[in-house]
Amino acid sequence: MTAQTGIVDVVVIGGGQAGLAVGYHLRRSGLSFIILDAEDGPGGAWRHAWQSLRLFSPAAWSSLPGWRLAGDDQNYPTRDDILDYLARYEARYELPVRRPVMVRSVERADGDRLRVVCDQGIWRARMVVSTTGTWRHPVIPRYPGQETFRGLQLHSSMYSEPTAFAGQRVLVVGGGNSGVQILAELSKVADTIWVTERPPAFLPDEVDGRELFRRATERVKALQEGRGQAVPAGGFGDIVMVPPVVEARGRGVLQAVRPFRRFFDGGVEWADGTRSAVDAVIWCTGFRPALDHVAGLGIVEENGTVALEGTRSVREPRLWFVGYGGWTGPASATLIGVGRSARDTARSLIDGLAAAAP
Repeated sequence: MTAQTGIVDVVVIGGGQAGLAVGYHLRRSGLSFIILDAEDGPGGAWRHAWQSLRLFSPAAWSSLPGWRLAGDDQNYPTRDDILDYLARYEARYELPVRRPVMVRSVERADGDRLRVVCDQGIWRARMVVSTTGTWRHPVIPRYPGQETFRGLQLHSSMYSEPTAFAGQRVLVVGGGNSGVQILAELSKVADTIWVTERPPAFLPDEVDGRELFRRATERVKALQEGRGQAVPAGGFGDIVMVPPVVEARGRGVLQAVRPFRRFFDGGVEWADGTRSAVDAVIWCTGFRPALDHVAGLGIVEENGTVALEGTRSVREPRLWFVGYGGWTGPASATLIGVGRSARDTARSLIDGLAAAAP
């Protein structure tokens, strides 16, 4: 493939929902920019979600800036709805996405530009916005004896659909929304055991993503104003009772047990010494920010994030981060929440470049 090298004002790394939202706000700025995406087609991490995934916000609350996802307040979009929407969004606004392009590193170059080193060439930019999210860094806890277990271990990021597990005994590990949605469908074809670190937190049936986004925003505002946790408890880690989860509750399968102690070759051993034979373990245990491409800059903290002022790196002011979760803005890892972070980032970036212009 022909090498791609260029000089632009802004490079956006990642063409998923966060990268597209940033591109939407940059497109009328007069700045030259490019969006580099490692995927083979539109959709970002949504391309890798399990087939039956259902959002916990209605369509109007699952939209990027400028264009509402079709549907009403009773319509909770599916994975395929979002894939179609993101592909059409990208085309509608004629965003300059190039793919598949894998960014290897962001480096300090001579002069006022950063160098973005890719598998197909090098781009130089006055500002870089990283929107790579977390999908490429799944977290799998370590347990004694794990290497001796003969069954299948699969992170939720690689889970697609339940058919392959029919008739098996499957441990689903993780108390969040991904764990409970995967449990709900697996339990129809397999003998499931749901393992959570602590008793799962179920939100009231009437609470969905709209209320969670409001709470997340209010919580940040309260902390900024010194009012502490002055909003109701419950956040995006709590379980939203979307229809498949409600149905699973009706079947009595939402009963979680505390973690096992260790693996053995045929299954797991519990805290009381009893053993359970297990064919497979699905780890719904979250992700870490995918920041390997900026590791060489020396800006990644021990906790795996980057110190920011707003969304701008404190130690490398030419670099910005959007869409990674709470540390980059309230609910910024969600479709509705990323729009605010993207807007504020684009405005600050545009102002910064204007101020630096000769």
